[in-house]
Amino acid sequence: MYINNYFNTTIWNEEKPEFVKSLNKASNKYIKAARNFPEAKAHIKKNGDFGRSYHSTPLTLDNDFLDFRNYIGQKSWEYLDHQGYDMSQYQTVFTELWVQEFAKKGGGHHSAHVHWNQHVSGFYFLKCSDKTSYPVFHEPRSGARATKLKMKPDRKGVWPGEELINFKPKPGTLIIFPGFLQHEYAVDYGIEPFRFIHWNIQAVPKELVKDA
Repeated sequence: MYINNYFNTTIWNEEKPEFVKSLNKASNKYIKAARNFPEAKAHIKKNGDFGRSYHSTPLTLDNDFLDFRNYIGQKSWEYLDHQGYDMSQYQTVFTELWVQEFAKKGGGHHSAHVHWNQHVSGFYFLKCSDKTSYPVFHEPRSGARATKLKMKPDRKGVWPGEELINFKPKPGTLIIFPGFLQHEYAVDYGIEPFRFIHWNIQAVPKELVKDA
């Protein structure tokens, strides 16, 4: 019997620790600014730090992130090319690039969501450990979710029928995935710092970029 795996959802990951030191340093000012934003300061004063997630302003024009931006931009192009798309017709464009850090007191998390109209999304982890939060990806096919069966309790590894997949990152872990893939972040307990960079990329027809 031939086994054919069609309609796969591809997630790329690699360890790229050489960016960690410089990007942590470059992102410190952004996290500090996010903590000092009036709304954040008012919330912390009234309710404390628990449960917060601090987002930076866009990093796309900051040259301290240029080498990293070029690297993940190229990898995102390769990711789409690997799917069989005719990338000679497209140019990849960053629509978002930001850094975020979860609350020191714990409780930071993200509920399940997708990035609509984004062809590639990604994470790069700067501060994390086996005691911090981590990303969880959901089965994207509605039909598969609607007909879900119980999985073998003694299974090892990741099986095709899995409904949830998680990655336990370390500083320098890079993850690239399609923007349509639903994902969330597990609740962080504030035991150790948790900081990561997040981005979205669109593949734009070259004639549109040329005319812009």
